[in-house]
Amino acid sequence: MFPCLLMRLLLPAVALFAALLMTPSVQAAPSVAELAEQPRWQALLHVNRGATWRGRGHSYVADDAFFLADNGRQNPVAELSASIAALAPAGSEARCRFPARYHFLADALGWQEEAPLAHCEEYLQWRTEIPMGRAVLVFPAAYLNSPSSMFGHTLLRLDRDDTDSVWMSWAVNFGAMVQPSDNSIFYIYRGLAGGYPGYFSIVPYVTKIQDYAHLENRDMWEYPLTLDADEMNWLVEHLWELKDTRFEYYFFDENCSFRLLELMEVARPGTGLLDDFRFAEVPVNTVRNMHAAGLVASREYRPSKAVELNHLADQLSPGARRLARRLADDPSLAEGEAYQSHTPFERRLMSQTAYEFLRFRHRTEARSPEVARRSMALLRQINAQPVAVATLPAPPTPPEVGHATKMFAVSGGQRDDIGFGELQYRFTYHDWFDNNAGFLRGAQIEGLNIRLRSTDAEALKLERLDVVNIRSLAPRSAFVKPVSWYVHGGIERIEAGGRYRLTRFVEGGPGLSWRIGSVQPYLYSVFRAENNSAWDNLVEGAAGASTGVVWYTRRAELGLGVQGYYLTNDAYRHRTSLTANVPLGRSDALRLDVERLGWRGDGDTEWRLSWRHYFD
Repeated sequence: MFPCLLMRLLLPAVALFAALLMTPSVQAAPSVAELAEQPRWQALLHVNRGATWRGRGHSYVADDAFFLADNGRQNPVAELSASIAALAPAGSEARCRFPARYHFLADALGWQEEAPLAHCEEYLQWRTEIPMGRAVLVFPAAYLNSPSSMFGHTLLRLDRDDTDSVWMSWAVNFGAMVQPSDNSIFYIYRGLAGGYPGYFSIVPYVTKIQDYAHLENRDMWEYPLTLDADEMNWLVEHLWELKDTRFEYYFFDENCSFRLLELMEVARPGTGLLDDFRFAEVPVNTVRNMHAAGLVASREYRPSKAVELNHLADQLSPGARRLARRLADDPSLAEGEAYQSHTPFERRLMSQTAYEFLRFRHRTEARSPEVARRSMALLRQINAQPVAVATLPAPPTPPEVGHATKMFAVSGGQRDDIGFGELQYRFTYHDWFDNNAGFLRGAQIEGLNIRLRSTDAEALKLERLDVVNIRSLAPRSAFVKPVSWYVHGGIERIEAGGRYRLTRFVEGGPGLSWRIGSVQPYLYSVFRAENNSAWDNLVEGAAGASTGVVWYTRRAELGLGVQGYYLTNDAYRHRTSLTANVPLGRSDALRLDVERLGWRGDGDTEWRLSWRHYFD
């Protein structure tokens, strides 16, 4: 037993010595410890060098099969020694599993073989299928009807260099392995707690276009990267190493965007993308960080099918829009007087709108004979009209141009006759009335938003803590009819039993929203549960409604809202609020909030003026 143990301890040293003998200059060869500290080796092992708080100095990979040393996850030096021992012999099967590691060691130690991976048939076959022309960072924008998608998403696209078509491209995606039975709220809970394994996948890019642009109505922003041929090679070699490799998935930090930053560190070490500690890695910040690191060459916009459909419909008069909607169900209406009374251009536009709506409505279904018949009839009507110059939806403000995702505010105000001052900090991300440039209008995600208040008579104390405040205003139209919703939970200081008390609560409900120019009216149902020391029961329920309007102008964001609900103990509250936000550039804003909180027989009016600063 002792000789076996001795041989196991000596084998890495013997292999390193043999490798050094193959090096042209033994004196210039780095030590194992020095090699293990090199940024690319650390990146190949996905070592946490302080970018997040869990497991610093250890690998993010949670899969024993990824390591050749028993303690490789915790010890990059031991993993390097084991890799040298496994990869040095010619014809080693370990080379077929870890081509990027072999590449690193061959460069560092001067290994010289004409075809070191010639025996790796499966890997070489896979390489012939992977496009190597360029890498593109893809940002599918926020999707209002899914809490798990409201931050947006990031993935990589690999393009061929012999075609401009993305239909031959492949997508590199990192995501959680979610159970089909998990709803979006449960997904967030498990995602926050690390309850899902995460894996890389490489699939045809057309499937991602269908997922995000067609099925989920999400605009897509594409950013070609500046990686050269050698950096692309490093990236693809390492992607093979990550096949079926398990990571832990955390919704806020170790997510899809963070893993792409790790890939960039493999392709181009020293970018600084992972130098700073972060509590969260928001997808839009990944785009900004890659811009700052010089990795982005240009920007392209791909509108969703819902945006394209609404763009067609917006060019029609209200009457023509209604006729186009009916035409999708009954193409024979094209023979009627109402259709024929329009100009040839309008007829073509109505038929095109009806056709695109028909495709949009049945995009997730197998194509039926009836849908095929109507589609052909509409196509004949389109082709029967003069050809019109097609216009594309104008690109909105790019997401990376928007405000930073953290916010600090200083406020002063008055409730009835009592003045107060406030400090506010919001961990993430955006509310309805923040500068909307670069953000999806009507989408709000706030996490860990805390307000501390003091008066002449009282020291600084907690006024409000929003743990989560997610609101969706998904506008409805004649062709697209989503359901809006909201969920809000935390602690607020609210009147109960004759005085203001800290109250724990969660509320939410479905709703409807519309868009009329730059104005968005809305209506929600409200269902609430609260824990308040003034009530006899541990939890009191409530039900009511909330309505209002959000108005986006060129220089300000304005809002008026009214909410009222009855509690199960026969208490009643109503709240009327007015908000005006004036951006002062990308990083600052002034905001005025006026609120009337009422209850049976009484109420208080409060106003608050805030200076808000946004930062990352």
